[in-house]
Amino acid sequence: MNDRCDTRRRRVLQSLMAGSAGCLALGLPRLTQAANAVTLPFENGLRELTTAFPQKGEMLLLRSRPPLLETPFSVFDEGVFTPNDRFFVRWHLASIPTRIDARSFRMKVRGSVSRELDLSLDDLSRKFERVEIAAVNQCAGNSRGFFRPRVAGGEWANGAMGNAVWTGVRLRDILDRAGVKPGAVQVRFNGLDTGVIADTPDFVKTLSVDHARDGEVMVAFAMNGKPLPLLNGYPLRLVVPGWYSTYWMKMLDDIEVIDAPDTNFWMAKAYQIPDTPHADVSPGQTNVKTIPIGAMVPRSFFTNLGDGAVLDLNRTQIVRGIAFGGNAGVREVLFSHDNGTSWTPARLGRDFGKYSFRRWESQFSPRQGGQYVLKVKATNTEGIVQPDTPNWNAGGYMRNVVEQLNVFAA
Repeated sequence: MNDRCDTRRRRVLQSLMAGSAGCLALGLPRLTQAANAVTLPFENGLRELTTAFPQKGEMLLLRSRPPLLETPFSVFDEGVFTPNDRFFVRWHLASIPTRIDARSFRMKVRGSVSRELDLSLDDLSRKFERVEIAAVNQCAGNSRGFFRPRVAGGEWANGAMGNAVWTGVRLRDILDRAGVKPGAVQVRFNGLDTGVIADTPDFVKTLSVDHARDGEVMVAFAMNGKPLPLLNGYPLRLVVPGWYSTYWMKMLDDIEVIDAPDTNFWMAKAYQIPDTPHADVSPGQTNVKTIPIGAMVPRSFFTNLGDGAVLDLNRTQIVRGIAFGGNAGVREVLFSHDNGTSWTPARLGRDFGKYSFRRWESQFSPRQGGQYVLKVKATNTEGIVQPDTPNWNAGGYMRNVVEQLNVFAA
């Protein structure tokens, strides 16, 4: 991975600062009636396929303001890394800057520190060691549309996720430059987006000091060798490998070290999950302890076949997909062509790191005509396996289950 990216590193800063004005200026689209649409396999699943958003190719439109754009699932069969122009988009607040001057932009580090910092993009590139990590960025509500009973929130299918090589600097190095004071307990992150009305809670997220300084959390200015697209957080975003994207603050411009637990809305009330195995409860269940969502769980998917596909009888069929281990690596992917009666280990592709997508591949030859139920499940390096039955919670978070397809041989 490093060899592939070495030749691009020098271009990243040049691209960030490019242009006579040194800025990125983009307009958000005025959407028209869809000329092209798809129907996702759940209630209210009609989605426009749009190319109306800046720096984005064809995406599934959930909402235009704030933008919610889903990656069409066929994209995940094209490679391990999700192209920047097809990478999903999820914003919480509706007012997003459409013009950012790269030369005047600053990121502040303040609070319970020995010295406050006011860092430019040039400072981050020249004064700190540059690092890279391959990591999946996944919305906490990915696959919410499949929850039964239905729950409120963006009705995503499985495409509210993506995988990229992120380039930036370690958050630990920034915090060490500022000097975290004894007694500090958390680090709070804020971006440039704001609410339409003054009473809207500012979207801020918090990590413990130890997590923030683990050497993997980074402040990224590039993905897949190019500057971040505006809708994916240009010019800076937090990257929290192995954790859901609610913590991956976009347009990051403020880092505050605090000496008491954060009680803001987005930590104390929003993104809460049941403190139960798989974040699973029964619909209507009450008095369940909740905790802030955090680490991801292992998942695996089919990418080259869709539900209802027709296969040739007596011909070897290649079946492939992607898997990731959540906050750990992928240890094993198992494939079944007979509805889970028997399982065979799939062949795993190149390992780009424990937080990355990993390709898997298997094959089978249908000997009789009719329906086959294909299943796939992943186990991560900590021994966590995808569950046989889907979890449920009122937030529609952390959907996970052994994935299956119904195909037909003829």
